Amino acid sequence: MSNETRRFPAGADGEEELSKGEIFDVLQNQRRRYVLEYLKRYDEPVGLSDLATQVAAWEYQTPVEDVTTDQKKRVYTTLQQTHLCKMEEAGIVEYDTEDNTVARTPYTEELTVYLEIVPGSEFPWREFYLSLGSISCAVVAALWTGLFPLTLLTPLEWATVIAATFTVSAAYHTYSGADMQLGDDEYVPDEFDR
Repeated sequence: MSNETRRFPAGADGEEELSKGEIFDVLQNQRRRYVLEYLKRYDEPVGLSDLATQVAAWEYQTPVEDVTTDQKKRVYTTLQQTHLCKMEEAGIVEYDTEDNTVARTPYTEELTVYLEIVPGSEFPWREFYLSLGSISCAVVAALWTGLFPLTLLTPLEWATVIAATFTVSAAYHTYSGADMQLGDDEYVPDEFDR
């Protein structure tokens, strides 16, 4: 894996190269990823209190109005003392400690590609499609040789079965992955490690 770098500002010191490893280090924490998800929805700075409430709601899988004071306080404290500072140092967010607000930076959008990486628990679609393609090729090869059970259907019927299998698989893949898009108003991916 390459250690490709991107330009991210490093506060008052000017610009500094931030490697993929450093980006992943910042984004390895679920709360930080939730912060970015929330910030993507707003062009203006957001209040730390509102941010903490929404992050707590996502973490505890509860509506915002049902977040308890203790849940919000736990999230608020760690955001304030740890996560936002680390994200600001990397140039990923702007954290105003006086106003208790958090804002996106021009680099927030660039991190989307890192957040859309498939989690380890996700279904292995690449392997599925490779297997499906391999099986389809084997069926076609067997049809050419006239292998008995496969000759019960005509080549056109087999082509229909293969095309339908790919279409249904792709439709399911598209539907099941639709809620994993960042910026979705109703869902934040919860497949990440907590």
